[in-house]
Amino acid sequence: MASDLQSITIEPPNAANASVIWLHGLGADGHDFEPIVQELHLANDHGVRFIFPHAPIRPISINGGMEMRAWYDIADMGLDRKVDEDGIRDSAQEVESLIDKEQNSGIDSTRIILAGFSQGGAIALHLGLRFASRLAGILALSTYLPLAESLGSEASDAQQQLKIFVGHGTHDPMVPEKLGQRTAQTLSSAGYAVEYKSYPMAHSVCAEEIRDVSQWMQARLA
Repeated sequence: MASDLQSITIEPPNAANASVIWLHGLGADGHDFEPIVQELHLANDHGVRFIFPHAPIRPISINGGMEMRAWYDIADMGLDRKVDEDGIRDSAQEVESLIDKEQNSGIDSTRIILAGFSQGGAIALHLGLRFASRLAGILALSTYLPLAESLGSEASDAQQQLKIFVGHGTHDPMVPEKLGQRTAQTLSSAGYAVEYKSYPMAHSVCAEEIRDVSQWMQARLA
């Protein structure tokens, strides 16, 4: 199935041999993390294609039904307690089509990283842990694990001991750090290779986190 998502694609200096699909947070769009490519300071001859899709525009209940770009609806602040399962699964299917497109272009799944911030990180975790072919890793920033209760029966055997980076701000008012900590603990207990790091920031990214992400990403795609 072809994806209906519009995306920003940044091609590498040389032929692409790896891909990073990076999902933005609620109310943002693909441009939000576009500048991070330069900040990662990859080698001049790197072969990493970056894809920044735009989430669909939909009404968001917690914002009075205001329409904005979002991967799924949010009904209340209990983010990990009441989730829009249909929205999560629909968006995961759309993003899966982007992975399929990369594979069809010649990129092996083991050279594909799923990355995301906040809502985007939730989709990256949901899809990545269930994806049928082995991935290079999952990058989950300022987010949480949605539909954790179904992971045991839906997790893909291909992702056993998958490398996962979980980063979170200690002063995050939107997605409290305890959710990031709980996510890391749940994933570690399930056998995934989780690296958890916290940073003195709110619901955002910082220079230290970007440096850590760069090192982690380059290790996965070396």
